Amino acid sequence: MTDAPRPIADAVRQRLARRHRAEGRFQAFGAGAILLAIAFLGVLIGSIIVQSTGAFTSYTLTVPVTIEREIADPRGDLSEASLRRGSYNQLLQRALQAEIPAADTRAELRDLFSLYSGLNAASIMRRVVADPSLIGQEIAVSMPVNHEIDLYLKGVTVREDRLPGEGTLSVDGATGEVTLSAATPAFARFVARIRAQAEQERASALEIARRAEAQAEAAPSRDEREAALAAARRALGDAERFESIIDPETSILLGPRTASLLVRINDGVVSVSAVSPDGLTAQGRVLLPLASDTPSADWTEWVIETPSASRRVNDQQAVYARTLEERGLVEQRFNTRLFLNADSREPELAGVMGAFIGSILTMFVTMLLAVPIGVGTAIYLEEFAPKTRLTGFIEVNINNLAAVPSIVFGLLGLAVFINAFGLPRSAPLVGGMVLALMTLPTIIISSRAALRAVPPSIREAALGVGASRTQAVFQHVLPLAMPGILTGSIIGLAQALGETAPLLMIGMVAFVADAPSLGLAGLTQPATVMPVQVFLWSGASERAFEMRTAAAILALLTLMIVFNAAAIYLRRRFERRW
Repeated sequence: MTDAPRPIADAVRQRLARRHRAEGRFQAFGAGAILLAIAFLGVLIGSIIVQSTGAFTSYTLTVPVTIEREIADPRGDLSEASLRRGSYNQLLQRALQAEIPAADTRAELRDLFSLYSGLNAASIMRRVVADPSLIGQEIAVSMPVNHEIDLYLKGVTVREDRLPGEGTLSVDGATGEVTLSAATPAFARFVARIRAQAEQERASALEIARRAEAQAEAAPSRDEREAALAAARRALGDAERFESIIDPETSILLGPRTASLLVRINDGVVSVSAVSPDGLTAQGRVLLPLASDTPSADWTEWVIETPSASRRVNDQQAVYARTLEERGLVEQRFNTRLFLNADSREPELAGVMGAFIGSILTMFVTMLLAVPIGVGTAIYLEEFAPKTRLTGFIEVNINNLAAVPSIVFGLLGLAVFINAFGLPRSAPLVGGMVLALMTLPTIIISSRAALRAVPPSIREAALGVGASRTQAVFQHVLPLAMPGILTGSIIGLAQALGETAPLLMIGMVAFVADAPSLGLAGLTQPATVMPVQVFLWSGASERAFEMRTAAAILALLTLMIVFNAAAIYLRRRFERRW
């Protein structure tokens, strides 16, 4: 045999080189796709974690509350009915007013009592009803602060800055309207900051006016032209207002659309309303009484950069919250209520416990119905059913049901289980039955695939040694197919755990303030599930629910990971090789 001609060998080498390059590109594309998927997953999980971090901690207000008998026990007989009629919110208000005795006007008391939700009084009632001996005693009551105050203390909704004051301040007065004065420009930093912000706002307003005038010139109709001119006039008015702030000869007037300047001096707080152009004097209103009107070199310049018109926490509430925080009565703690409470209209009291228990009960019903029926159907169709047109028709429809949108099963459950059979709405029993119908095709298909994967020799060997068809299936084929059956079943249940649309149709979108009982009685009690809870919170108007929505998503993902980890474990635990 002679060597191949050189041209043929070169052609072979070239084809091999092209094939190797193609294989290399294919491997690079595969690795790139995997890395891209991991990057997207990392961004998704990372963004959820970042958004949810604020939900795992909350600021808690702790005050000593005296359980006065005439308020907690209006009938005076210590009966449960009398104790439940007590005005426990009044006890909380008295305890909080004792911490800030300077709050005496109606507006100040309203700002003080807005630091917490009145629903917290129910926790005191439950403690007193459980132990009537607490009447007449002083107890420490811990409760979450209002969600707006919580976001403020976390620095989410309000930008603020506190710096040591420069120079010595003199105060003319101790309550009401006061005047702050200094020998040096004590407020020069604030004046410069306000004028710099005014310059930016003025430039922005002029740009808006220019664009509005251009739109008016190009407007096709008279109404659009008038609307554009009105917007231009408003922008020019804003620009003129900012010009008055920029003017170095004009005093700076602070209002709802400017930053707030608070001065902490002599154990009190003054809200500044006007500052002289040179920064030597300022006029303001006392928010916390001053200890004296003597000059002080120890003062703090507290600037709240977010205008009061753009925030839900006013200056008085901010002062009360920071004062209680400095006294150690407001502390940031781990938010156990997120995991122990059911849903609530108040974000600071809302938790996922009700949805978590509802998910467990719903998945219990789903598993109890879908797994035995689905596996039994798969065994019959794969091992015992004759191959007729009827069985072929059934198999085709099972495959079609696996592709039916989930909301259709919700409509079926609404029409059959609720309207026809009269089962309770928003109950885990009905939710589990609907999800079982939705999961059945998936379990049947995956179980049939697992049974089909068992080699025919196993069946033939069992039948050859005298086993019946039933013995061969249940004692030999089924144990070998069990890993695949369990994997398919658990993955189907995990998919059902994340479903929302079919449950919305049967009323599980309802607001449920109390968690259902973790038992058979809870199957017919009103409940919701984790995906629906996420849906409800995502549509809430309060910003605090954004963090809790992300935290609920993490809890739901944790349940999904647990389900899938269980599938992997069971597969490896029961897997047999042949």
